[in-house]
Amino acid sequence: MFPKGEVLAYEQAKKNRKITLENAMKLGNNYRGKAMITFEDSEMIKQIETTIWGLTEEWIIFKGGMVIPISRVHEVRF
Repeated sequence: MFPKGEVLAYEQAKKNRKITLENAMKLGNNYRGKAMITFEDSEMIKQIETTIWGLTEEWIIFKGGMVIPISRVHEVRF
């Protein structure tokens, strides 16, 4: 379960997150590369290492239809 609300305070951090997510998606789709995503749900901060299959304005889409709201993502590394 994901609460509503943004985890990042600054607009520049949000823009950088979106750019990094787009690059991670390209890496995943073109080279099957994985990204390490740090996100926050209703319980705690968590990390997953996975391939990003798609992005919408609000959601990250993973294999099997799993989704995470972009607004809940603290960091993306690849």
